[in-house]
Amino acid sequence: MDKYTVGIFDSGLGGLSAYTVLRSLLPEVNIIYFADTGRNPYGTRKPDRLRVMAGEDLAFLLQFDVSAIIAACGTMSANAPEVLKACRVPVVNVLEPSVRRMAELPGKGPLAVLATDASIRSGAFAAKLKEAVPDRSILPVACQDFVALCEAGITSPEDSRLKESVRRYLAPVKEAGAEGILLGCTHFDMVEQAIRDYLGPDVNILSAAACAAREMAELLRREKADMGKGKSCFYTSGSVTEFEKKASGILAFPVRAEAGSAGEDC
Repeated sequence: MDKYTVGIFDSGLGGLSAYTVLRSLLPEVNIIYFADTGRNPYGTRKPDRLRVMAGEDLAFLLQFDVSAIIAACGTMSANAPEVLKACRVPVVNVLEPSVRRMAELPGKGPLAVLATDASIRSGAFAAKLKEAVPDRSILPVACQDFVALCEAGITSPEDSRLKESVRRYLAPVKEAGAEGILLGCTHFDMVEQAIRDYLGPDVNILSAAACAAREMAELLRREKADMGKGKSCFYTSGSVTEFEKKASGILAFPVRAEAGSAGEDC
């Protein structure tokens, strides 16, 4: 192949963490980013609806003739794996690469997975981790409120609202002495510092988004593609102005986006 265009989709801003890592690893690749903010949040929805939406998100990106896709959403990775695998181009989800990396962490203490309600209800992250490290206890924690805080821009580790949310969700994790934390929702990368401040410096924290981006980079390098200078295009199903403002703040460069819709909300 002469050039790669990678599609990335998420329910909103969270997948920008995967975008950032992929762009740093492969500056030559073209990236189409789709933020389905018009249908955010995903984490409160039922599995059947999520599977339909996963297919719609993939279809939106496929119209740009992408060569591969990152499903930068833990909720979709946990609830619609068969839909992602059936896509006609390679799809890297955030579940499998992150579980493999978590299994490499030293120690025998508990491991925790922080994700959305729908991801935790599916049991996918906990089951895969237990299969990979049967001798360690797994603590699945649903932290749905983190998504709303991130989308609202409440990500400063000094913000009292975020600090209270972190304490409420992670008190059992801290009490259990978890040695490793998986950020199973890509939004949670934006509140990583607040999580680190609460749990302390000795806890390993892994980003599922970063694991997926590195997996994609390895896939493209294996293909040994001759790629030109990469471009980035951003689409959102919600407010273009709001997405541009928030994404620009996260990425630290001016983001210009276009309106795009993967399907109706219901």
